Amino acid sequence: MSKDLASIMSGWGYDPNEVRARYVRVADGTQQIQLRLDLGIFQMHLEGRPDGESPRGLTSLRDYYVEEELRAPDQTLPNGLDPAACADLQQEVMQYYYRMMAFHALGELGGVVRDSDHILDLIDIVSEYADDDEVAWQFMQLYPYMRMMNIRARTEMDLQQGRFAQADKVVREAVLDLEHFYADNFEPTNEDGSPVPPAPELESLRELVREIDRRRPRSEAEMLQQALAHAVELEHYEKAAFLRDRLKNLSLFGSRSPAKKRLHPPGDRESAN
Repeated sequence: MSKDLASIMSGWGYDPNEVRARYVRVADGTQQIQLRLDLGIFQMHLEGRPDGESPRGLTSLRDYYVEEELRAPDQTLPNGLDPAACADLQQEVMQYYYRMMAFHALGELGGVVRDSDHILDLIDIVSEYADDDEVAWQFMQLYPYMRMMNIRARTEMDLQQGRFAQADKVVREAVLDLEHFYADNFEPTNEDGSPVPPAPELESLRELVREIDRRRPRSEAEMLQQALAHAVELEHYEKAAFLRDRLKNLSLFGSRSPAKKRLHPPGDRESAN
C-alpha cells in the first residue's frame, strides 16, 4: 500500500482564503473529520480529543485539571502550571481550534460551541494558574476570538429555533464582556494619541446585535410604523396619512385598559329585555 498522500489530496486543493473540511468514513466504520491545510490534511476524531488520545487517563487535559480543581482544598489547585504543563495545554488548544474551524466550515454549530467552550476553559485555567505571566497572556489573547466564535454559533442556533430575545440577551452580554476585557488589558489610544480602532471581534458582535434585530419577526404595528417613517421620508403624505389611520385603528382594537373594564359576577348583568 502506497504511503503517498497525493491521491488523498487530489482534487481537494488548499485555498488560503477559505477553510476547507469534510467528513470521512475510516477503516473501523466510524466517521472522522478532515481539515485541508497548506502542507496536507489533518484528520480528527469527532468526539473527545481530536487526536483520540486520553491524557492522564481522561478525555482531555481540560477534564483532568477541572477534576483536580474540584478535589483541591477551596477548589483551587495547590501548585501552578510550569512551562511544560502550559505547553501541553497549548497543544490541546491548537487541536480543538483546528477542529472548531473544521466544524465551522461544515456548518456544524454544535461542534463549534463545544470546542470553543473547551478552549475557553483552557484559557481560564492557564490564566489562573500559569507560573509565567507572559505565558498566561499568550493564552488570554485568544479569548476575544474564541468568545466571538462561541457566541456567534450559539446565537445562530437560537435564531434557528426562533429564540430572538435569548439571542439578543446573550450577544449583548458578550459585547459588554469584551468591552471590559479590552478596557482592562489595552490602552484606548495609540502612542500618537489617536484612538485605537474597535477590535474586529467586538465589531463582529455589535453587528450581530443589529442582525438579530433585522431578522426578528415584526408585529403588524412595527411594520406599519416602519412603512410610515419611510413614507414621510419620501414625502408621500397621502400614504403617510393612510398609514397613520391604520396604526390608530390597530391600537383601538387592542385590549381595554384595566381601569375601563367593568366586571360583573355571572348572572348579574341586566337583561336586554
